[in-house]
Amino acid sequence: MNVRKLLFAAMAVMLSLPAAAQVPDNVVEVGILPGWREADGRHIAGLSIRLAPGWKTYWRAPGDGGIPPIFDWSGSSNVRAVGVHYPVPEVFRVNGVRSIGYVEHVLFPLMIDTRDAAAGIRLNGVVELGVCQDICIPVSFEVSADLGSVGQSSPTLIAALEDRAREGGEMRCEVSPIADGLRVTVETDMPPMGADEIAVIEASESGLWISEAETRRSGGTLWAEVEMVPPTAKPFALARANVRLTVLAGGEAVEITGCR
Repeated sequence: MNVRKLLFAAMAVMLSLPAAAQVPDNVVEVGILPGWREADGRHIAGLSIRLAPGWKTYWRAPGDGGIPPIFDWSGSSNVRAVGVHYPVPEVFRVNGVRSIGYVEHVLFPLMIDTRDAAAGIRLNGVVELGVCQDICIPVSFEVSADLGSVGQSSPTLIAALEDRAREGGEMRCEVSPIADGLRVTVETDMPPMGADEIAVIEASESGLWISEAETRRSGGTLWAEVEMVPPTAKPFALARANVRLTVLAGGEAVEITGCR
């Protein structure tokens, strides 16, 4: 079994560990901000995650040192779909391992598509998170809230919605097979964002392990290269339209989705 397959196995074990009994008291507090209903029937709410001092949780693509959040809203009423907005995260390095996430507090805006725009919502969710201080612990919470058909604006929630990546330009992809997956190199024209600039590449195929991106620059052109390994450990058809590049530096982010 190669290193990448071992990483798959380790992640599976970590995510399957029982959660509640391992969490120290008062480490995580989770709640729903009720938000407001928009004219098109979409409801904007927020999922607040507050952690004890020194603890952190993770972004959607946290790197090998983190555990991505998982949200299940299937038990809700008058809900067609729920989209989660991720504010711009921080980058951490501990013992040479990079992870990406949030320290002590994050507010995830929720974009809720209703079935009946004039009716209230019963939002029932199961939230699975990784929380870390000296060790990482997978935790699971049930959250629920009744959301009225009107609601009111929230400055805190508006600020979280505005804390987002800027949209970048076009992206070009070069894809080549490797023994257990694909090597993907993306190229884009983007001014340097700073000495701490990093790139993250994501794809829509489920179960992928994606390596930490290796980057290089020539002036205003950025290249980022990763290896993608599926659970089958062999080359696969990549949906180029769903490849996403996020460049992070100095508390800011630029994002591009889709490549040619």
